[in-house]
Amino acid sequence: MTTTKGTLFGQLPSIVVRGKLLHFSSPKVMGILNATPDSFHAESRISSQKQLLLRAEQMARDGADIVDLGAYSSRPGAADISVEEEWSRLKGLIMALRAEGHLPISLDTFRAEIARRALGEGVDIINDISGGADVDMFPLIGETGVPYILMHMQGTPQNMQNDPKYDDVVGEVNLFLAQKIQELHELGAHDIIADVGFGFGKTVEQNYALLRELEQFKALGVSLLVGVSRKSMINRVLDIRPQAALNGTSILHALALERGASILRVHDVREAVEAVKLFEALRAD
Repeated sequence: MTTTKGTLFGQLPSIVVRGKLLHFSSPKVMGILNATPDSFHAESRISSQKQLLLRAEQMARDGADIVDLGAYSSRPGAADISVEEEWSRLKGLIMALRAEGHLPISLDTFRAEIARRALGEGVDIINDISGGADVDMFPLIGETGVPYILMHMQGTPQNMQNDPKYDDVVGEVNLFLAQKIQELHELGAHDIIADVGFGFGKTVEQNYALLRELEQFKALGVSLLVGVSRKSMINRVLDIRPQAALNGTSILHALALERGASILRVHDVREAVEAVKLFEALRAD
């Protein structure tokens, strides 16, 4: 992890992507590209290479800094699929994105084998919802030095919302991330981003506890990614469907930025970019 001046601790985390420094003096927006038939937000699903490229192009025009491509649905209760099924959904998409677009490509996968194949096709960042559950993932990250998003999840997508329990959700998630970051450092990985995992093995109340105390996670010394876009922590409070959750998403984005988020992972890029611009105007000297 490279650092520049500017945080509470005197340094601002940065990562190296395609040989260039991506620093977080200004928060970044990551656009979601779902090559899945069953992601919870139907409008985010992509069924063809043409559709993928059109959506990625629109995200770039709307101001996205990164695109995040996934082929394994991690919504609560999602069906498990094989490595080969996940790869068959991705095959050709990564190289097409790399050929047509200029945005860094993040791959949303918890499987080291998928990550390894994808890195060979031009992926720039690995976004691992499992926090290294695959024992081969951390060694791969250390070996390649690829930027890595480390997320906390209690359980698996198939069972994570079956009554998640914590004595202290903020403290336990913080400790998990700190321990995993140390493991990664010992393996030679340094370009790390942390994600507390909103909605992944947490109740609505636990999600809001994490958001309320998000600033505590700055002590990890890495940048923070926040993924709340159209999630149940909005929908259950407002009694709405994901399709109606854009306003609630924007409000939580503003609160997350105020509490130290460096990256917003979103379905709606233009609105998130606007939130970042307004936040930047607010904190300008």
